[in-house]
Amino acid sequence: MDKTGNEGAGNGGAATGGVTIGDAAKASGVNAKLIRYYESIGLIPQAGRTASGYRLYSPAEVHVLRFVRRARGLWFSIEQIQTLVGLWRDRDRSSAEVKRVAQAHMDELEAKIAELTAMRDSLRRLAEACHGDDRPDCPILHDLAG
Repeated sequence: MDKTGNEGAGNGGAATGGVTIGDAAKASGVNAKLIRYYESIGLIPQAGRTASGYRLYSPAEVHVLRFVRRARGLWFSIEQIQTLVGLWRDRDRSSAEVKRVAQAHMDELEAKIAELTAMRDSLRRLAEACHGDDRPDCPILHDLAG
């Protein structure tokens, strides 16, 4: 019997190469709490369980977790990732649909970059106008106070 309570062949995922949530987390780079969350929202299927109740993840599920980690690293939303995972699994998908999702995300990122750039520029002007000495008067606070 191993640490998951399996006694060998015939116990579901363990006999077919399943790994525990801790090992899936290490292999995918996704922490266990997020794995449980992704499972709860259906991004990955409900994990099989050992007789002792440990979750077991197949190599394919760990691969999906790696996919999700990479997509999150590109700031795709959960909804976009669900779409991308669905497209990835669909052998009949068109690359045009994948490109549409990616292009829409790039457009969102461009808008966010413009917004952040404007915020940075505004804050830079305020910081440059502030004397930064012992005087109580500060343009930053005046601006924030409206």
